[in-house]
Amino acid sequence: MKLVKAILLRLLFGLFSLFFISFVTFVAGELSPGDPATIIGGEKASVETIQNIRHQLGLDQPWHMRYIRYVDHAVHGDFGNSYYGTREPVKEILARTVPMTVKLAVGAIILASAFGIFFGTIAAVYQRRFTDKAILTLSTLGVTTPNFVLAPVLVYIFVLELDRLPTTWEIPLRGPEYMYFILPVAILAARPAALITRLTRASMIDTLDQEFIRMAVAKGVPRKRLIVRHALRNAILPVITVVGTSFGFLLTGSFVLERYFIMPGLGNAVIEGIQQLNMPVVQAGVFVTGAMFILLNLLVDILLPILDPRIRESQV
Repeated sequence: MKLVKAILLRLLFGLFSLFFISFVTFVAGELSPGDPATIIGGEKASVETIQNIRHQLGLDQPWHMRYIRYVDHAVHGDFGNSYYGTREPVKEILARTVPMTVKLAVGAIILASAFGIFFGTIAAVYQRRFTDKAILTLSTLGVTTPNFVLAPVLVYIFVLELDRLPTTWEIPLRGPEYMYFILPVAILAARPAALITRLTRASMIDTLDQEFIRMAVAKGVPRKRLIVRHALRNAILPVITVVGTSFGFLLTGSFVLERYFIMPGLGNAVIEGIQQLNMPVVQAGVFVTGAMFILLNLLVDILLPILDPRIRESQV
């Protein structure tokens, strides 16, 4: 019962966070330079035309009425229409671009988790030896090297010098789709992988010093089983929390990489919307990204008590 209450409380906080995100994006749209009616009608449109567009968009109503309408439409998945081109509905832009961003972020978090947990465990097992020092050095580089530095370096090596991978997204694709994801996923996963490595190492070292590990060693538990089933199983809980929070970094970090590799994802659409003052696209992108981040963290909060009975018993 306490666990259910804790989950409902976190869900309530998530909804408050989502409303806060919607308010911030709405205010950003209100304060952004340029008039939506002028953008849609064009600079040469007559005053009467501009006024008619403002009336159609509801811009002649008080701001609080516009916000309530915005939230009501957003809950139903309606973010209005783009200001440019054929004025395509924003929900169609989301349906076309969100899967690309999700693929990129999910691929990066899987890669970062796999590498981080594996190398963090190896570093803890061989603590203070050459292997541990080498892994710590590489993880430090991973944490301190930004994406905008790592991206051109890897492009130079694997695209220009070795000619093994495509440079940017192409239509139509000239090879398997996964080839176009290798570099963006690897670059996006570098920093989270380094963080997870360091955290896994610290958590494993602390766990290996526990009394129950010494007891298992005394009982003759095989080394592999001792590390995987006893030590790693207990050390993995704080790592899961970091994996959940890292997903938000991966979603926003993917925006820059999508633009760099010209990938037709949500990030590319949002950055283009910012450049064009296309606020419906920007608002929808921020709202959907925030919703995904809140949902994933809620899933982590639900998963942790399931994995660790101590957390489940202490839930309030």
